[in-house]
Amino acid sequence: METPLKTLIVLRHGKSDWSGNEPDRERPLAKRGRRQVPEAGVWLAANLPDIDLAVVSPAERARSTWALAAAELHRPPDVRLDDRVYAASVGELRDVVRELPAEADTVVLVGHNPGVEDLVQELTGKWVPMPTSALAVVQWDDSWTDPSGARLTASGRPPT
Repeated sequence: METPLKTLIVLRHGKSDWSGNEPDRERPLAKRGRRQVPEAGVWLAANLPDIDLAVVSPAERARSTWALAAAELHRPPDVRLDDRVYAASVGELRDVVRELPAEADTVVLVGHNPGVEDLVQELTGKWVPMPTSALAVVQWDDSWTDPSGARLTASGRPPT
């Protein structure tokens, strides 16, 4: 039996708007973020059309990021808001990944720095910058609980 390929798409939220007095969790996307995020969705639709699940930080800027990116997909996946993704350390994000459903082969994780950069580095051994609206695609064989041999297959805004 062939082992399924696991694909984790790590997406950093779009540029947020600091002009208001909202609490951090309620900070909206800035105009630039609303313009750039759909480009990530277009890239995902062209390169990874079958996403099984989106795990999203409950912060407004992360939820808005995913809504704009998902609008570009042919078939948007189910969404799970996960409080652990907000202001998460690499250890917390690693736990989120390890607990992903076995039947999901492609998952997008929408979160924040420095956690998303640290997660990509821990999984692949490569540090890649994750400015706002950037994504990194990490793939490995086997299961979500064992990301050994994970490799970075694309990264950037839009990825290359």
